[in-house]
Amino acid sequence: MTPRDQIETVAGASLADSSAYPIVGHIDEDGIVAYQDGRPIPIARFLHDIAALAARLPAQRYALNLCMDRYRFAVGLAAALCRRQISLLPPNDTPGVLKALAADYPDLYCLVETARPPLPSLVYPADLGDGSAREVPIVPAQQPALVLFTSGSTGRPKPTAKSWETLVRSAQAAGRRLEVGRLRGATLIGTVPHQHSYGLESTVLLGLQHGLAIDTWRPFYPGDIRARIAAAPRPRILVTTPVHIRALLAEPEHLPPLDLIVSATAPLTAALAIEAEARFGARLMEIYGCTEAGQVATRRTARDEDWLCLDGVALEPDDHGPWVSGPCVETRTPLHDVIERSGPASFRLRGRVVDLVDVAGKHTSLAHLNHQLLSIDGVKDGVFVMPEESDERIARPMAFVVAPDLEADAILRALRERVDAAFLPRPLVFVDALPRNALGKLTRDALLRLAAQSRCS
Repeated sequence: MTPRDQIETVAGASLADSSAYPIVGHIDEDGIVAYQDGRPIPIARFLHDIAALAARLPAQRYALNLCMDRYRFAVGLAAALCRRQISLLPPNDTPGVLKALAADYPDLYCLVETARPPLPSLVYPADLGDGSAREVPIVPAQQPALVLFTSGSTGRPKPTAKSWETLVRSAQAAGRRLEVGRLRGATLIGTVPHQHSYGLESTVLLGLQHGLAIDTWRPFYPGDIRARIAAAPRPRILVTTPVHIRALLAEPEHLPPLDLIVSATAPLTAALAIEAEARFGARLMEIYGCTEAGQVATRRTARDEDWLCLDGVALEPDDHGPWVSGPCVETRTPLHDVIERSGPASFRLRGRVVDLVDVAGKHTSLAHLNHQLLSIDGVKDGVFVMPEESDERIARPMAFVVAPDLEADAILRALRERVDAAFLPRPLVFVDALPRNALGKLTRDALLRLAAQSRCS
């Protein structure tokens, strides 16, 4: 049975009982799963690599997949599923996070490419052998697939578990809404990390479930992003963030054409979306969601203010705020944003919860950052602040600290052991005292005034 026959057979069965889903949706035997250093990797090679790696995986329950190459990450994820192992995807790979995961999940190993963390590890083999395979792995719908982590307010990673069915249904719903069926064999170029919810869904699972080709690199700087787009065969899809879109549009150089732009992590302005569509010659679609719920809604920002829920996703507001549920949401989940319903399945965003922080596709909370800052010996008081963002200036977290016996370098070194580099304070400002009120609280207004004063001094 060919991959096409096998997938079509399973897909037909899944419509009836949803008991299992294939790893990939590439129905052509010569379909390309990924481009690695410009080299196309066909479906048969991908299936071979899954089987070869699965045979080498340790017999443990949890796989901490730290592969930075997207193809190797995808092979590792699929191989772990074949071994009924649960992949752990941490918010970052700092020593503190890895130590916390090892304590909470003692039966884990790390899948790495080069450097070995101080944990049981398997280095991704440089050579998985020659050969090809034709059998597409089929995974039970309810099989636990992975655990995504966000930074908890106590400093310990906060887990969100996902079944294989939830991941597949989410990818299928997003692909239908993005109309990727019109872009058969398109190349997915992502500027976002695939260990995080958005990157996982839109640069890996979207590709695997819809027969797209994953570009294995993660370009960050505008010049590198332009080069990756130009080198990729068309049709081309860019999965990115408002930070990267602003940086690309700020460059005077010609932008290579795209066939679809996908953006998430923070809302775009209509003006920026219109400019992006004009300069790239492609539709720009925003995705709204969160790690806990996954993908919830989309909008074409150049034309629409309203967000439209993915098929099957239901909004359920109550006295505590909005909730979402549906076949592509693991459990009924609260949303952490203020929304205004504009229809049964549509809404408008009316502001983000202040405590949430998004920087270049990575997510954390101010509570987590404050916890890590205050845990440094010698820091008497301290707080992170997310300044207001404008079209002219990208907001990044800054921090105020009361630490008369410490130097800035010492604090930053300590923070690098605790938080992802994207959230290091820019700048770190020393003060004699923080403007706490009579209840000992720090209001946002007081912190923004302090931030304005620090810029003027």
